Amino acid sequence: MTKYRTHPPQLDGGLFLTDSGLETILVFHENLELPHFAAFDLLREQSGTATLRNYYRTHAATARDAGVGFILEAPTWRANPDWGAKLGYSPEALDAINLDAVALMEEMRGEFEMPETPMVISGQIGPRGDGYDPGEIMSVEEAQAYHDRQIAVFARTNADMITALTITNTAEAIGITKAAQAAAMPVVIGFTVETDGCLPTGQTLADAIKEVDDATASGPIYYMVNCAHPSHFEDKLADGGDWKNRLRGLRCNASRCSHAELDEATELDAGDPVQLAAEYRDIVDRLPHINVFGGCCGTDHRHIEQISTALQIAA
Repeated sequence: MTKYRTHPPQLDGGLFLTDSGLETILVFHENLELPHFAAFDLLREQSGTATLRNYYRTHAATARDAGVGFILEAPTWRANPDWGAKLGYSPEALDAINLDAVALMEEMRGEFEMPETPMVISGQIGPRGDGYDPGEIMSVEEAQAYHDRQIAVFARTNADMITALTITNTAEAIGITKAAQAAAMPVVIGFTVETDGCLPTGQTLADAIKEVDDATASGPIYYMVNCAHPSHFEDKLADGGDWKNRLRGLRCNASRCSHAELDEATELDAGDPVQLAAEYRDIVDRLPHINVFGGCCGTDHRHIEQISTALQIAA
């Protein structure tokens, strides 16, 4: 039985942390080969599973020790059909690895959850294409059909919700939302933006959120911004409009670099964890309803610890 699927507790407020830049940690800190940036592939081997287990333990312990909630994002950002096929997975093998990923999250919840630290399991999905470039944009119907199987697999598990991260365009976001609605799964849409604060398609965050909400009867339970530095979009938060009330989460990059610069980088830019935490706090001072915080490229547990400390002081 799922624990929080009918009402994920982060909707009621309170500070919730999540993890950081899993893939960049694996590549730059653990010195692992990570073909196609696919962290889920580590679940094939006991050693890889142990690496993932240690990563989640470090982050979950931060939330437990701080007495705050935590969202356990399964390492399944690349575990969809096209990327799975590039790694040699059949559809059935991909289903199995998605199930294994949620099982690992259940293990982490059993180890770390306490009454004051609710731990929500999220089946994480990523874009069909590159997380920085929308490429050939699917229709809504194509996107729904493409993502339907992975979401349906998560619906069979004890995952409480779906989180789609690094989404570059609204058609894919709408298709994901419709697939989640069909599976009766709460869904969060995480858009990525360029240095101008707009999606890679050029659309503003405000217009993207409105378009998805209009097409899905406000289907996502909330929205996030991920894989961008706060300096890339914070000025947009000064704009008027109810769309800002739909934002509840941030998973920002450590680096101020553009997506194109990050794509070419051979060294990790970890930025300044204290400064990043201060920038999160500045955003929360303006939008205090935002309460889900993690990291993306270049961040690690140090950033999450600083974010946790800064936001608890602010509260």
